[in-house]
Amino acid sequence: MMSEKVEDLTIAYEEDGKLLTKELDKAVLTKGAWATVMFRYQAWDKKKEEYGPEKYMVRRYRKMNGVYSPQSKFNISSRAQAEKVIEILQGWIKEP
Repeated sequence: MMSEKVEDLTIAYEEDGKLLTKELDKAVLTKGAWATVMFRYQAWDKKKEEYGPEKYMVRRYRKMNGVYSPQSKFNISSRAQAEKVIEILQGWIKEP
Protein backbone atom coordinates (compact mmCIF):
# COMPACT_ATOMS: atom_id res chain seq x y z
CA MET A 1 0.00 0.00 0.00
CA MET A 2 1.33 3.41 -0.92
CA SER A 3 0.94 6.35 1.43
CA GLU A 4 1.95 9.98 1.74
CA LYS A 5 2.84 9.66 5.46
CA VAL A 6 5.12 7.00 6.91
CA GLU A 7 2.77 6.58 9.89
CA ASP A 8 0.01 5.41 7.51
CA LEU A 9 2.04 2.58 5.96
CA THR A 10 0.63 -0.88 6.67
CA ILE A 11 1.11 -4.49 5.68
CA ALA A 12 -2.52 -5.39 6.40
CA TYR A 13 -3.79 -7.20 3.32
CA GLU A 14 -7.35 -8.18 2.50
CA GLU A 15 -8.59 -10.34 -0.35
CA ASP A 16 -12.22 -11.25 -1.09
CA GLY A 17 -13.30 -9.73 2.22
CA LYS A 18 -10.85 -11.81 4.28
CA LEU A 19 -7.94 -10.22 6.15
CA LEU A 20 -5.01 -12.42 5.02
CA THR A 21 -2.25 -10.40 6.70
CA LYS A 22 -3.24 -8.99 10.08
CA GLU A 23 -0.95 -6.21 11.30
CA LEU A 24 -0.59 -6.39 15.07
CA ASP A 25 1.86 -3.53 15.63
CA LYS A 26 4.49 -1.43 13.91
CA ALA A 27 7.42 0.79 14.76
CA VAL A 28 8.85 3.49 12.52
CA LEU A 29 12.64 3.18 12.69
CA THR A 30 13.55 5.97 10.26
CA LYS A 31 11.67 8.69 8.39
CA GLY A 32 12.53 10.82 5.39
CA ALA A 33 13.05 10.12 1.70
CA TRP A 34 13.90 6.56 2.77
CA ALA A 35 11.84 5.14 5.62
CA THR A 36 12.29 1.92 7.58
CA VAL A 37 9.35 0.33 9.37
CA MET A 38 9.21 -2.84 11.49
CA PHE A 39 5.92 -4.76 11.59
CA ARG A 40 4.52 -7.48 13.85
CA TYR A 41 1.84 -9.50 12.06
CA GLN A 42 0.00 -12.79 11.59
CA ALA A 43 -0.84 -14.51 8.32
CA TRP A 44 -4.10 -16.36 7.70
CA ASP A 45 -3.65 -20.13 7.41
CA LYS A 46 -6.24 -21.30 4.88
CA LYS A 47 -5.89 -24.97 5.83
CA LYS A 48 -6.41 -24.41 9.56
CA GLU A 49 -8.78 -21.48 9.01
CA GLU A 50 -7.04 -19.42 11.68
CA TYR A 51 -4.18 -16.98 12.01
CA GLY A 52 -0.74 -18.50 12.41
CA PRO A 53 1.99 -17.53 14.85
CA GLU A 54 3.37 -14.01 15.07
CA LYS A 55 5.92 -13.03 12.45
CA TYR A 56 8.01 -9.91 12.02
CA MET A 57 9.07 -7.88 9.01
CA VAL A 58 11.37 -4.95 8.36
CA ARG A 59 10.48 -2.94 5.26
CA ARG A 60 12.25 -0.10 3.49
CA TYR A 61 10.21 2.47 1.61
CA ARG A 62 11.26 5.21 -0.78
CA LYS A 63 9.28 8.41 -1.12
CA MET A 64 8.89 9.48 -4.73
CA ASN A 65 6.32 11.87 -6.18
CA GLY A 66 4.94 12.42 -2.68
CA VAL A 67 4.15 8.77 -1.84
CA TYR A 68 6.05 5.93 -0.18
CA SER A 69 6.49 2.74 -2.15
CA PRO A 70 8.09 -0.49 -0.86
CA GLN A 71 11.66 -1.11 -1.99
CA SER A 72 12.83 -4.08 0.07
CA LYS A 73 11.84 -6.29 2.97
CA PHE A 74 13.26 -8.79 5.40
CA ASN A 75 10.97 -11.38 7.00
CA ILE A 76 11.67 -12.83 10.43
CA SER A 77 9.62 -15.99 10.27
CA SER A 78 9.51 -17.08 13.91
CA ARG A 79 9.94 -15.99 17.50
CA ALA A 80 13.12 -18.10 17.70
CA GLN A 81 14.62 -16.33 14.70
CA ALA A 82 13.67 -12.93 16.18
CA GLU A 83 15.37 -13.86 19.46
CA LYS A 84 18.52 -14.86 17.58
CA VAL A 85 18.59 -11.54 15.70
CA ILE A 86 18.19 -9.68 19.02
CA GLU A 87 20.96 -11.74 20.63
CA ILE A 88 23.39 -11.03 17.77
CA LEU A 89 22.59 -7.31 17.66
CA GLN A 90 23.00 -6.98 21.43
CA GLY A 91 26.38 -8.67 21.18
CA TRP A 92 27.52 -6.36 18.42
CA ILE A 93 26.30 -3.24 20.23
CA LYS A 94 28.21 -4.20 23.39
CA GLU A 95 31.50 -4.61 21.50
CA PRO A 96 33.97 -1.75 22.13
